[in-house]
Amino acid sequence: MRSLPHDYAVSARGLLPLAFVLLASGCKPAAGPPGGFPPALVSVAIVEAKDVPVTYEYVAQTAGYREVEVRARVTGILLKRNYSEGAAVRQGESLFSIDPAPFQVALTRAEADLGVVEARLTQAKREAARLKAVIETRAVSQKELDDAVSAEQVIEAEAKSARARIAEAKLNLEYTRVTAPISGIASRAAVSEGTLVSGPNVLLTSVTQTDPMYVIFGIPDREYRAMRRDVEAGRLRLPDKGRFIASIKLSDGSTHAKTGTLNFTDVRVNAQTGTSEARAEIPNADSALRAGEFARVLLGGAVRPQAIVAPQRAVLESPKGKFVYLVNAEGKAEPRPVEVGEWAGDGWVINSGLKPGERIIVDGVMKIGPGAPVKIDDGTAPADGKGAPARAGDKAPEKAPDKATAKSTDTDKK
Repeated sequence: MRSLPHDYAVSARGLLPLAFVLLASGCKPAAGPPGGFPPALVSVAIVEAKDVPVTYEYVAQTAGYREVEVRARVTGILLKRNYSEGAAVRQGESLFSIDPAPFQVALTRAEADLGVVEARLTQAKREAARLKAVIETRAVSQKELDDAVSAEQVIEAEAKSARARIAEAKLNLEYTRVTAPISGIASRAAVSEGTLVSGPNVLLTSVTQTDPMYVIFGIPDREYRAMRRDVEAGRLRLPDKGRFIASIKLSDGSTHAKTGTLNFTDVRVNAQTGTSEARAEIPNADSALRAGEFARVLLGGAVRPQAIVAPQRAVLESPKGKFVYLVNAEGKAEPRPVEVGEWAGDGWVINSGLKPGERIIVDGVMKIGPGAPVKIDDGTAPADGKGAPARAGDKAPEKAPDKATAKSTDTDKK
């Protein structure tokens, strides 16, 4: 074997590093295919500003529209319970009966006392009239007439007092029939028949009006202040006079059929919970809501005017905060920091960072990086990079015969 000339060998060794550099840098013949990865296929959403409804949700507890304790007004023996526990009662309906005998006796005694006083009053009036008739003849002194008139007036006052005692006795006798102060649902009886009831000191039962119902909840002070800031900045528009539309989500996940309105918000903040008490009024004609049950109240009616909402999957997290990828004019992925607000449906409300008309990358964000070229999937991109995307139900294309098979077929024909 002949050896290469010394000068040629040196030249060849000098060209080898250059060849490796060219290979490493991806240089290829001009006629070959372009190098590198193809642009990532992504889906985008066009940023648009629109009015977005806002819903606030809080833990709540139901309460009766009116809850009244039923107590006796007089002291006596409880004779009978006149209602079914847990049943609906109407205002004025008898709930309990207290022994009326002592009060009937008191009424009879008062009526008798009035009769005695009225008899004395009649006598005093006759005496005063007789003395007035003879005073002009000076048959009696002026003092005797004045004493007779004064006695008449005193006895007349005693008659009024006796009539008041009769009215009181009648009232006490009427109070032996304990009635429902309002219409509603009566709870269980707290005492049984035969118990000595010492007037208002003893609770007999309670009546709760359940239509409509109150829903009581607390608004955190932090959210209340954030709401005020958004209103002052023009990012939030509250309903007229703050009357939010209230709906109830029950403990089993179902929603109460009727909606109501927010009718009270306390100006005080509870020092223990850091919340302000609020109350909504909900129709409850079918008694679906019961007093004391826990639920969630949803307040609607507020609107974020011309707000921008980005899909949740398009908003990414970084050490510096949240950001999204946009498709810029050069067809490349551009990261953009954004300031997000609260949830709106399945997306984030973007307070700052985006403008209408920009293109947010929604799907395919895991395949790209800052400055990476992208290709927008408009629904016509081929599934395999060679033809139209395959569709369900399409038949598979027939395979073309290879050259050997075709040549054999031609020979057989000959």
